[in-house]
Amino acid sequence: MGRRSAEKTRPRGADDGDVRRVAERLDAYQRGRPWLGFPIAVARKFSDDQGAQLAALVTYYGFLSLFPLLLLFRAVLGYVLQGREDLQKSILDSALARFPVIGDEIVRSQGRLHGSGLALAVGIVGALWAGLGVTQALQNAMDRIWGVPRRARPGPLAGRLRGLLLLFVLGLAAVVAAGLGTLTSSSGLIGPGLRVATTAGSLAVSLGLFIAAFRVLTARTLGWRDVFPGAVVAAVGWEALLALGGWLVSHELQGASATYGAFAIVIGLLSWIYLSTLVVISAAEVNAVGGLRLWPRSLREPLTPADRRALQISAQTEALEAGEAIHVTFDGDSSKDADERTP
Repeated sequence: MGRRSAEKTRPRGADDGDVRRVAERLDAYQRGRPWLGFPIAVARKFSDDQGAQLAALVTYYGFLSLFPLLLLFRAVLGYVLQGREDLQKSILDSALARFPVIGDEIVRSQGRLHGSGLALAVGIVGALWAGLGVTQALQNAMDRIWGVPRRARPGPLAGRLRGLLLLFVLGLAAVVAAGLGTLTSSSGLIGPGLRVATTAGSLAVSLGLFIAAFRVLTARTLGWRDVFPGAVVAAVGWEALLALGGWLVSHELQGASATYGAFAIVIGLLSWIYLSTLVVISAAEVNAVGGLRLWPRSLREPLTPADRRALQISAQTEALEAGEAIHVTFDGDSSKDADERTP
């Protein structure tokens, strides 16, 4: 009886050893190959920073602010272009209609929204108050990703000024995108060449927007080279999500809206904002992993130097006061080199 149980346990131990050897070989393989080690490091840092929770927080504020900001854009058009219904319709069809789920709802409201100085003032205050919530959440996410200690992050006033700057950049990008869309729709040429040129122009606008946003949203001083790789990822992902959102609305949510009404719109909008935020957070992680040299990461022990730097940065971001210092040590470190400065 004892012999049988021993024979049964042997294969299991052998299997465990095989799995361990395969894991060790895979770890050694990815450490020596940047094309595999870099995306693994991005995924590890996304997990270390609790990227899903950061995206959920941004989604919450984005859901509260997106509709007021788009309505503000619509109200500004009604005030500035009063009496030019044809031009208003052309801009709305090319700009707001690109937003999945609620773009069509705002476009349909064009006959019911009229320019008014008082209404515009109230709308600006309300929309900016709501919009600053999402910019604050994005600043917190970017500072965490880049390892900015909490004591070094901007205060409430400076943070909101940064947020206003970002909202201005977003508005400017929306106007440029609207101009591209209006040019396409007003032109009699809608051949493949013009469509490719319009898509390239929209992608270039998105790229410039993300380069500016990634530099503005963090207290760390960054050059355009530091944020360019992630901006490319974010711009391509953003355009893909816009296309996916349009397809989802036209093929899936139209029938669902008739059945579930506003509930389908809310769920669809939340899902789209969350996916968009995940793309932006992941793109920022690409910049941080490359800029801070946080790769290759390990899949199992021993820790790599990049692992140690990443863990140090994660711990030192929690420093609150100017005189506070957080020292990070690892088993086996000597007292002399136990703590390294954050890159």
